[in-house]
Amino acid sequence: MNLKLNLLLVFLILLSCSQNDPVIKQMNTNDSLYYEKAIEYRDNKNLDSAFFYFYKAKETFLKSNDSFGAGKCLINAAIILNDKGDYFGSQETGLDAIKYFNKSNSSHQHYLGTNYNNLGITSSKINEYKQAIEFYKLAIDFSDSPLDTKVYLNNKANAYRKNKEYKNALNIYQKILMDNSVKNDKDFARTITNIAENKFLQNPNYNPVPEFKKALRIRLKEKDNWGLNSSYAHLADYYIENQKDSALVYARKMLLVAKEIKSPDDQVEALQKLISLEDANHSKQYFKAYQKLNDSLQTARSKAKNQFALVRYETEKNKADFLKAQAEGIEKENHIITQYVFLSIALLVIIGLYLYLNRRKKIHQQEKLLGVKNTELKYSKKVHDRVANRIYQILSQVENTENIDRDALLFNLENVYETSRDISYENADVSETQNFRLQLSNMLRSYASERIKIFITGNEEEIWQKTNHLQKTEIYLILQELMTNMKKHSKAEKVFIKFSDETSVINIAYIDNGIGIQQLSKKNGLQNTENRINTIHGTITFDTETNRLLKINISFPI
Repeated sequence: MNLKLNLLLVFLILLSCSQNDPVIKQMNTNDSLYYEKAIEYRDNKNLDSAFFYFYKAKETFLKSNDSFGAGKCLINAAIILNDKGDYFGSQETGLDAIKYFNKSNSSHQHYLGTNYNNLGITSSKINEYKQAIEFYKLAIDFSDSPLDTKVYLNNKANAYRKNKEYKNALNIYQKILMDNSVKNDKDFARTITNIAENKFLQNPNYNPVPEFKKALRIRLKEKDNWGLNSSYAHLADYYIENQKDSALVYARKMLLVAKEIKSPDDQVEALQKLISLEDANHSKQYFKAYQKLNDSLQTARSKAKNQFALVRYETEKNKADFLKAQAEGIEKENHIITQYVFLSIALLVIIGLYLYLNRRKKIHQQEKLLGVKNTELKYSKKVHDRVANRIYQILSQVENTENIDRDALLFNLENVYETSRDISYENADVSETQNFRLQLSNMLRSYASERIKIFITGNEEEIWQKTNHLQKTEIYLILQELMTNMKKHSKAEKVFIKFSDETSVINIAYIDNGIGIQQLSKKNGLQNTENRINTIHGTITFDTETNRLLKINISFPI
């Protein structure tokens, strides 16, 4: 709930800066037209259209060599993706935005602070709290106002609290409480709520109710509905174990306020509380409401993710077309220069030849870049045409068919899975520019669920700094194949993955408590792991003796 308030504040800050930023006044008219339209859609909460126009504006800024304008567009797009629940897409966009800013330019620092804050929020949403703390530190370093600094400090303290570093969190909350540079009743209520919650988590015998109710009184007086939503949630959670009547009262109030502020996520949270607190008849009614709202929310977010992916695909396609036009233009210019050279005197022939060879080198470089872009577009189109559209068709079928054939549905999903895996064999989804440790961790943790617990140790940045891109790609795909086979076949409930660096060799130990290797047949996936490890001169060993336990050891030289 606090994260939503922070995102709203960031939007307002970006708006005020867009109105007073001298750089914007110097924009080309065509460049600023898309940007201003995107800002207008964003402020009117029409985020789908805003996202589209921010990407249009980004392309026009890049064509006019305005990297600063392009960076601001990407920050806004990243915040929209975060708000729509596409946290990995938001992280990718936010990290891409950094390269467009000059960290030593004071006019850029505000935007860098905003971007790092959003990266911290997305990291918290995917439970990467240590990474979130690092992003918040950078946000604070680039902050250019006491108000921003206070927001970033609060977010950093929340991340410490969620990571169970209660002492660090409490120190920051108390620092915020004593800061008189920017102070109002709403901030005070939020801070004392956070302090009480932190103390209670640190010591279950501590009674946070007086502070919770003090904050509640302030928020009632200030008519702070977002704050009231938070207060009711905290009080309901506190009373839910021992005073269910009180918890029920606050859960009902939370649902009413969540509807007023039009926050579907908070409505879902309130309904979950009411389902466990109400009597059987009312609980059934709340469960139906919860199921309908949650399904609607998930469908809307899935649809939004597909729409945003399509916008990014179209943008890359336009970029590839632009590069192709550039290459054709240079080719024509070369032809004219070549004709001129053959009609000139010997000295001009030598000079012309020198220029020609240089230009041919540029053409070759651009053609190579165009080939890379075309390859990316090919796989993007395959995913869109063969996977995304099929998934949306299945979603529509589930939504519109009352008595759906479960076997047919599973068969269709299996086909989508096989199609996506075929595509994955053709192209490795490992970026050379992004943090590989984070990419690998995100991929492994994506297989976690309520049934399956993933435990990872030793996945440190120092290990991967010693490896090349081919080794990273092959290890990523091998582990991805093992995790897919685990989830699909092994019936495992716990998976342990340990990385270790033994001087000139990296070792990876994989263990799960599934049915064991004896009952698994080495189909396409597991055979590929052996082929891939051979590519980087490594070894992979499957333990065939342990019953109800699969052990796999992977090692490769560095």
